[in-house]
Amino acid sequence: MTKPNIKLPPANPALALALADHPSAPDAVPPSQFTGAMSTLAAAVTVVTARMGDAQHGRTVTAMLSLSAEPPAIMVSITRDTELAGTIEAAGRFSLSVLAQGQEKVADAFAGWGPQDRFSTADWEHWSSGQPLLSGAVTSLDCVLSGSIIMDTHTLYAGIVTHTRSFPDRAPLIWHRRGYKALDQSVSR
Repeated sequence: MTKPNIKLPPANPALALALADHPSAPDAVPPSQFTGAMSTLAAAVTVVTARMGDAQHGRTVTAMLSLSAEPPAIMVSITRDTELAGTIEAAGRFSLSVLAQGQEKVADAFAGWGPQDRFSTADWEHWSSGQPLLSGAVTSLDCVLSGSIIMDTHTLYAGIVTHTRSFPDRAPLIWHRRGYKALDQSVSR
């Protein structure tokens, strides 16, 4: 497999944003009100992973989005002081797996509610890049880190998608109102 010809932009320290220092921060709603409002949003449950040498780390997230189709790019939000964040930055790569219904144990493990060895809860392969690839996921993406924005406690990582694997017949696992839900496919356009 050929390596993609992707040029990474230089790091931009000006992209470190301190939201707590924003003039409107004192007027912000309390965290419990904010998280209550955010719990009304339905989101696909995604596991973000990164590997560097023998070290691999991962975390369950719902803060993942598509940035663009040209170039194909995504963004994820990861807590800054985690081993996952350090591994993403050291490896310059990461991977994503959108979980399927029935993969709740995987989601729990990578959220920190399961065994110490999070990777033991499922079958894993590896992309040609060496990044983890979850078997049974709805969609998996292999990404080259293309940029980041530090925002207080989290870092937003942008990645160029270099490989995909999708199974459109699998139903995604959804997080809504602080619990796992099934996608109701009966609604039509």
